[in-house]
Amino acid sequence: RPKTVRQALLGLGERAAEQVAASPALPKPTTDQVLLLAMPKVDPELGLSDERLMESLTRALLGLDDSPQVLDWRPALGDGAGDNQWRLESRLNASAPRLQLSDRELLPYRLTLTLRRPGGEQPLWQAHIDGALDATAL
Repeated sequence: RPKTVRQALLGLGERAAEQVAASPALPKPTTDQVLLLAMPKVDPELGLSDERLMESLTRALLGLDDSPQVLDWRPALGDGAGDNQWRLESRLNASAPRLQLSDRELLPYRLTLTLRRPGGEQPLWQAHIDGALDATAL
């Protein structure tokens, strides 16, 4: 069972990384690509910081077998971006009220992942991951 925030978010980060790596918008091999991670936006109702989700996503992406390069996104990186650079945005929202079980509380969520070209607003790919985090593990 998860005992820390890192472990509680580990599975979510891994699922997200697998979805991004499988994206048809991201050219293969992924080792030739550079993902520019924008700071995630996390719903305050979930009780997680943006930084904790960012750490989980970064670790999971770097842990892939054919890992892309991963950098923090900064607006200045949009100027002169190469063809192998992609901006990854993520948003973690509470998707329903907390679920009270007899032994724990679950936090339903929806994680939205969006790939864009640096400097571009048009989404090239988007995916959603739905699930629930165990509040006692956070």
